[in-house]
Amino acid sequence: MFSSFASSDAYEQVPAQSSLPPSDDALLDAYSTAVVGATEVVSPSVVNVEIERDGTRSRRGDPVERGGGSGFVFTPDGYIFTNSHVVHGAKSIFVTLPDGRKLESRLVGEDPDLDLAVIQIWAPKLVAAKLGDSSKLRVGQLVVAIGNPYGFQSTVTAGVVSALGRSMRAQTGRLIDNIIQTDAALNPGNSGGPLLNSQGQVIGVNTAIILPAQGICFAVPINAATTVAVALMRDGFVRRGWLGIAAQNLPLSRRVARFHEITNIGSVLIIGLEPDSPAKRAGLREGDAIVSLDRIAINNVDDLHRAMLESKTGDKRSLELIRHSELLTIACDVELR
Repeated sequence: MFSSFASSDAYEQVPAQSSLPPSDDALLDAYSTAVVGATEVVSPSVVNVEIERDGTRSRRGDPVERGGGSGFVFTPDGYIFTNSHVVHGAKSIFVTLPDGRKLESRLVGEDPDLDLAVIQIWAPKLVAAKLGDSSKLRVGQLVVAIGNPYGFQSTVTAGVVSALGRSMRAQTGRLIDNIIQTDAALNPGNSGGPLLNSQGQVIGVNTAIILPAQGICFAVPINAATTVAVALMRDGFVRRGWLGIAAQNLPLSRRVARFHEITNIGSVLIIGLEPDSPAKRAGLREGDAIVSLDRIAINNVDDLHRAMLESKTGDKRSLELIRHSELLTIACDVELR
């Protein structure tokens, strides 16, 4: 009575299982897929930067001091972002491309106050990285860093945006505002490499780590970096208007904007003032929220930096700000630094 279930025909109807191993793509989760995708998009643009300096002032007294870092091509004609501290004082700069080509580079200009530099190489078939919009970053967002820590080329690390609007001191002593804090691991040699979003767009230039802390790394927002790059490519240097404030981004509610009849969605909150600075002399205070400069809306620190790049020494700029619940207009002299 059980013979029908044991017939050969019944066994022949069972589909044979494939002996092929599962595809790696099927095993990747969404996080891994995002990291892999972003890396593949930008890796052809990431370069290794090597420099030589006069080493007579080094502790060991070597005639030549060698160093290096990372960088990335951001235009098809060979302009490359890196950090100022990577190339500052270099007598020669060499760039190694992902395909192994090693080329001599020229320094276009540097901005030590933002720890950025632009160098240039001449080579065919360069791949320019796609630049994103750092103003759209959110805390907790996935980010990927690529660089050459300790000479290990094209090293990829991933993490999240830990905080936005941080401030830190450049090696010049100038306060850099609106820095991106991330926990994507960085090490010496990562400096100047790109920080990416999940679409493979560059949203920051990696610049600093805090030792011996772990998971506290910083990048200059790409919006600020591109503003500096334009000045460096045009003039070879950056001179910006100086107000003498420490500031951070502050969202502005629609209710407040409507009440004061302004179009802003954000503002720049003053959290500190330098002694004897133009801002201090003009009567600005901690807690003031700047909303416009010469009637141009200021929604974030990057907007203020861009506006101040057009200043000249002795310019009197009109600052509109919210103090408590009152909208004030204050005239402020500008110094160039």
